[in-house]
Amino acid sequence: MDRHPLSRVRRAALALALALGVAAAPALAQVSVADPWVRGIVAGQRATGAFMTLTAQADTALVAAASPVAKIVEIHEMAMDGGMMKMRAVPKLDLKAGQAVVLKPGGYHVMLMALQQPLKDGDSVPITLTFEGRDGKRQTVEVKAPVRPLTAPVPPHKGHN
Repeated sequence: MDRHPLSRVRRAALALALALGVAAAPALAQVSVADPWVRGIVAGQRATGAFMTLTAQADTALVAAASPVAKIVEIHEMAMDGGMMKMRAVPKLDLKAGQAVVLKPGGYHVMLMALQQPLKDGDSVPITLTFEGRDGKRQTVEVKAPVRPLTAPVPPHKGHN
């Protein structure tokens, strides 16, 4: 039993302050991943791309990717440079709230390099994507991307990029 009325007031004030603090804390951006897939390879090939559509609920950025099937996994961009199509690693891929960003052949994609094993049609490739919100907090999303044959048509995507 609480004999001192002030301590009840202090507890109530503390509870209110904690509740407001939690409500005011920025929520970590949730990111949905749709239609993930990995391009199949030919014998001896040591690199391929992973493609998907990313949609964030709040502004965030894809800052890293990893997969046990590759020693090196990077975020890449293909873009015209001096009249030539060039591919390069990028440190991050910004995602605007509510706007789908399509990772596709000829654009942004996740590059899987120094493959540890052959990837066959129908295999499932685990990929861990790391996102960073504007507040600096990180979130990981686990993806299982099926391998599609090298000659399979690129599926249509809705969104940007």
